[in-house]
Amino acid sequence: MSVLTLASDPQDATALQGAEAHHARLAGELAGRVKMLLTAMERDPSTAEKIHAGLVAFCDRSLLPHAVAEEAALYPVAHGMPEARLLIESLIGEHRCLTALVDALRTAPSPAGAAADARALQVLFEEHVAKENGLVLPLLAMTPDIHLAELLADMHHRLADDTPAKGACETQDTEEGQDVQEEPIEESGGCGGVCGCGGAQETAEPELDVREVPHTLRHATVFGALDAIPAGTAMVLVAPHDPLPLLAQIEQRSPGVFSVEYLERGPEAWRLRLSHS
Repeated sequence: MSVLTLASDPQDATALQGAEAHHARLAGELAGRVKMLLTAMERDPSTAEKIHAGLVAFCDRSLLPHAVAEEAALYPVAHGMPEARLLIESLIGEHRCLTALVDALRTAPSPAGAAADARALQVLFEEHVAKENGLVLPLLAMTPDIHLAELLADMHHRLADDTPAKGACETQDTEEGQDVQEEPIEESGGCGGVCGCGGAQETAEPELDVREVPHTLRHATVFGALDAIPAGTAMVLVAPHDPLPLLAQIEQRSPGVFSVEYLERGPEAWRLRLSHS
């Protein structure tokens, strides 16, 4: 069933789509940061400590304020609907679990000690937003005397002081394969990736394989991973195709910050080293 069919008016339909896109960005960025933490633990403990601290900061800056704003703006209205009351109470309980997991991450003595809590946080948040996207938001959108767009506007006002500064994160991710105005990507090292050697030996850099990541989360997952790696380090991205639209978005989002080196050019996988200057 389409969003337009569910929503009681076009504004609510647009608001519902925007809320789902925002959830996808949060879940994707969280997944990228958790993946970088888990891989860096095995390869570079000093980098893992910085990624661990960045993960906690992301939760404090984005995930937890989002939960607080939902409880203030959305949940009271949904809780007043008999068919949603128990669901909302369970979602509030999940917020408490998310907060507890973030606190466990905050007090973990090392990245290794935080690994299980980080993964649990990712799984719980993805399940949590799936319930909101599939149940709570459509219910609010399809109820004629409830205006979802106004509720979400109130929620965004509450989050105004927490708005990300990077403009590309504020819009829905570009569909993969869509034509995008490309700037030439400067390649470095070896043969420029034509033969797949990349001109470099295998390194201890964390690797993010997005081939199995759902399409709706893929770009946000890469953004989260890139935000996680400290300046002066790099990560290896594994993609199912040449990710030119994604590279264009990265450059738009963080002009001149990341340099790109192709390590492998298909046919089954494209591997790129993204270095943080």
